Amino acid sequence: MSIKYLAEDDRPREKFLQKGKGSLSDSELLAIIMGSGNKEESAVELARKILNSVNNSWHQLSLLSVKDLMKFKGIGEVKAISITSALEIGRRRAVQEIPEKSVIGNSNDAYQILKNQLSDLRTEEFWAIFMNNSNKVIHVSQLTQGGISQSIVDVRILFKTALDHFSTGIIIAHNHPSGSLKPSREDINITQKIKEAGQTLSIQLLDHIIITQNSYFSFSDEGLL
Repeated sequence: MSIKYLAEDDRPREKFLQKGKGSLSDSELLAIIMGSGNKEESAVELARKILNSVNNSWHQLSLLSVKDLMKFKGIGEVKAISITSALEIGRRRAVQEIPEKSVIGNSNDAYQILKNQLSDLRTEEFWAIFMNNSNKVIHVSQLTQGGISQSIVDVRILFKTALDHFSTGIIIAHNHPSGSLKPSREDINITQKIKEAGQTLSIQLLDHIIITQNSYFSFSDEGLL
């Protein structure tokens, strides 16, 4: 069933134009991305079903693959790709919205900068925040992408980036797709390796943050640095 056949009050595109984007519900926004529903359900009804399946969480929806989405009747490959692409655009926008020259005073400040990049990934990524001697953020970058269980960082690349930006302090971070906040032996070893390398270069490792979908673990807060 195409959106054009819905009752006037249920047409998300018309509602968008008449009342503004803020007036749309989550299911109406998703319906616009999909464009149509199936023979039994309107686009809005199908969108509502999809969102209900992930507890109405955009984060949970972003974890679904194209194949996962195609399990819903009326969602083919093209629609599934459209949905995942829209969610990726949102993630990239969040990356660009990191405020420049923000000051990091504690682990939560670092978490707020990186949670949108790392909280809803299926594989591990390793990121770093580079700061000056006033703890102002100079640069934020992704250093590696890994598998489901680990992401190996090249310490040389980490400190080359720090030197390129004249950084005197760094915070490293990676995610655990498993949802576990417990640092692995490899996490502890790489933290110590980076800390020791930084001492040689007078670049202080201020924290190592492990990020899951809903929380984080700070090496500094737990006295592990």
